[in-house]
Amino acid sequence: MEQDVKADRAKPVPPPLGLLGELNNAPTVSRPVEQVQSRNPSVSVPRGVPPLTEAAARTALLRFVAARRCYGSRAAAELDIQELRPRVTYRYRLETFSESRLSEWAFEPFTKPGATRPPGDIPPDLWDVEVGVPPLFQGQTRRCRVPRSALVRECHRCHGRGRSQCGACHGAGWARCVTCRGSRRRLKQQKRCQLCSGTGRSRCSTCSGRGSKTCTTCQGEKKLQHFRQLVITWRNNVFEFVSEHHLNFPGELLSKVSGENIFQDENVVVCPIVDFPEPAISWASRRAIAEHSAAFASSSRILRQRQTVERIPITEVHYQYLGKPYLYYIYGLENKVYALDYPERCCCGCTIL
Repeated sequence: MEQDVKADRAKPVPPPLGLLGELNNAPTVSRPVEQVQSRNPSVSVPRGVPPLTEAAARTALLRFVAARRCYGSRAAAELDIQELRPRVTYRYRLETFSESRLSEWAFEPFTKPGATRPPGDIPPDLWDVEVGVPPLFQGQTRRCRVPRSALVRECHRCHGRGRSQCGACHGAGWARCVTCRGSRRRLKQQKRCQLCSGTGRSRCSTCSGRGSKTCTTCQGEKKLQHFRQLVITWRNNVFEFVSEHHLNFPGELLSKVSGENIFQDENVVVCPIVDFPEPAISWASRRAIAEHSAAFASSSRILRQRQTVERIPITEVHYQYLGKPYLYYIYGLENKVYALDYPERCCCGCTIL
């Protein structure tokens, strides 16, 4: 008889429906008192970043070419830069640090008599359970026990016996001999099997012949302590928007680089930006705050919000090589390069981003 280890494992199951009714239903989410700024913030844009020099533009292209096997460096070294056109675009970001709470059933072996809640003692509201807040704008999930929510009941797996049927021998206490496979004799020698003494079976090694094992759910304690487990989830929800730059340049590349931080506003709840020189940023601020308020204020608590505006530099580099005009872009504070039509390529297998 083969041992069925999986059959002997305890599967966590919720308590009976009758037990669920003994505790109050999970309370609704409490909304915090919103603290808002007295007025909408306005942004004064500082002076632009220093323009890129020809030497820096060439160095950025050489670094770009060196990272690609199919790109030759000769063109980057010998090209004739005709013009550097500085551009700028803005990235708006809203971060909403929220906290949500829910409860779920859990149980453990009951080993501490007297630890249950007195009759009539009501568990606290989920939002009244004090839990330390992690660092702001960093996601985390934490679990803890709801005070005064414990109930002790008979183990639902072994029905209070402390032992359960062995899954290997199914309660028989013995298993088929692994040497003679139950035939009582060795297959080739036709002699009585010495391992099982000719019985064709041997004592179950899993339960030592008892037919039962200590219940793995209650660990032999016969009772379980059911309790509500509070699950707290902190999330940093991010809205990001990049203004139009009107260039032949993939906008998604800008999300991978950093820009100059020209504005930051942080509060429990921030207000939309007004009168930004680029109207799309003011629009994005209004939209982001409205979306996050609708999405999170009713189902969770907003602990903190932070909105920032970054200025991302883009330089349009016009150059000639072997008498033909070409163009590439340098973007971000990291001086990343986008060169769609670089003239010295030996194949098309390399990425150009």
